[in-house]
Amino acid sequence: MDTVTIITSILTLIAGIGIFLIACSMMSSNLEALGSGKLKALFAKASKSKLVGVGVGTATCAVIQSSSATSVMVIGFVNAGIMTLTQAATVIFGANIGTTVTGQLVSLGLFGRNSISTSVIFATFAGIGAFVLAFAKNDRAQKAGGIMAGFGMLFVGLSMMSDAMGYFSGLDSVKNFLAVFRNPFLLVLIGAVFTAIVQSSSVMTSMAITMVVTDLISLNQGIYITMGSNIGTCVTALIAGMTSTKNAKRTALIHLIFNVSGVAVFMLIGLFMGLGGIDYGYLFAKMFPHTPQMQLSMFHTIFNIVTVIIVLPLTNFLVKLVTKIVPDKSGKGTSEDEPHFRFLEEHMLRTPPIAVQQIKNEVVDMAYIAIKNFELSCEIVCTLNYENIKTFRTNEEQLNFLNKELVRFIIRLLKEDLNEKDRIYLSTAIRSVNDLERVGDYAENIVEYADKLKAANEKFSDEAIREINRLKELIKNLYNEVITAYKFCDGQALKKAYAIEETVDVVTEKMTESHIVRMGSGLCAADVGTQYLSLSSNAERIADHFINFAKTIKAFS
Repeated sequence: MDTVTIITSILTLIAGIGIFLIACSMMSSNLEALGSGKLKALFAKASKSKLVGVGVGTATCAVIQSSSATSVMVIGFVNAGIMTLTQAATVIFGANIGTTVTGQLVSLGLFGRNSISTSVIFATFAGIGAFVLAFAKNDRAQKAGGIMAGFGMLFVGLSMMSDAMGYFSGLDSVKNFLAVFRNPFLLVLIGAVFTAIVQSSSVMTSMAITMVVTDLISLNQGIYITMGSNIGTCVTALIAGMTSTKNAKRTALIHLIFNVSGVAVFMLIGLFMGLGGIDYGYLFAKMFPHTPQMQLSMFHTIFNIVTVIIVLPLTNFLVKLVTKIVPDKSGKGTSEDEPHFRFLEEHMLRTPPIAVQQIKNEVVDMAYIAIKNFELSCEIVCTLNYENIKTFRTNEEQLNFLNKELVRFIIRLLKEDLNEKDRIYLSTAIRSVNDLERVGDYAENIVEYADKLKAANEKFSDEAIREINRLKELIKNLYNEVITAYKFCDGQALKKAYAIEETVDVVTEKMTESHIVRMGSGLCAADVGTQYLSLSSNAERIADHFINFAKTIKAFS
């Protein structure tokens, strides 16, 4: 083999790896966007039991074709406080099973090498998907085209890698060089390091499969390299976890311990088998004769399933262990009173459909904070008791934080690959955030009226307080219908909200009339009257902003 052929083979291998990575990314992003609703529903079920958590992790990873992305997503949920460590651990266990789907697809693509190979047949999906992308107008059809194109490109990349490996297998010098690497620990290290570099265990496993099929390495070598890829894939999650909360660090550590434990158990079993002159290569060659691609892909699947079976009963112990390794420190830390996201986390940008759902949760939570501050402001202005003023100020800071940071997050998310429905929702969410922040501003105005009353040593009459409390209850009822409408796209709840808002208009108008009468009869001072009239006007505007918030369902439902 001459120098030109060697260089061509190296370039072909690099190109094949690149196409394979791009294909995985295309499939992942389009599958996420197309199945966003199902993906959101899957994670909602993760808390039911440990087995359900494993199933959710398996299904999610099979959909988005990346155990690293799934693990990072889970770390985001733990960091946001919406998933416990135990739930996160079971989802990560399942993700390791789900990631074996790619290996099974690759082994399927390497059949029929003496006729029309399955790899060539599957690669045609790249062309079909490209035609769909070029001519489809419907968003779902375009996503489906992207999935088909990605699926086909997966096998184009695989074919190029296989061809490059075929060239190298013809060189005795290359085969002799690779034959030196027989030490299982060294092979595991090679697999871990390469996977950490490319940040994809699927690429490493696929390369190992093609190297085994082309006789470049032995099956036993491929098995230990594949084991190493399971450790290398933890690097992405570790990077994500180390920059987050303690629970997120613990989640990343669970991922590492789980994968290292599986490798350690199988290495130990391999050593015992070696005493009897048997190795994994011999065992799986007997189980799946004459199909080297199936031998390695099936080992990868069985390895991960057995590891889950071993570790799953020890989940609680594992959670306690990582809690001791990364303990809670007494003293200063991140205070819950400091403004922060409750459901969102930076790394969720990797999984746009999940991020969209979490934005909705943040908006709903923002609405809850806004109504609570309105209720607190009414309580303060009626009683002139400032016992809850700290809670009010904390809520106000949170509303201001969400108004700025949530909009920034949404704008960043809009740059990602989203389906049309999610894109429309995010556009309305920006307006919703502004409406809810305005509710907070009006509540702050009402507290300022209380400050003025207290400074003037004045207060509202009993009749005025009864009217304010009635208005408060009306707006609370309005909020309840608004939230029902927003969360469930409930048109009936929106109609009820409209009716309540009209009642608020009538009530505030009557409040104005009755208070003017009280001022005329001398029951209320002019300064008190000014504050009262401003309060009723602010309350009416609060109702208007809640209605604006609810009306957005017409755009995305």
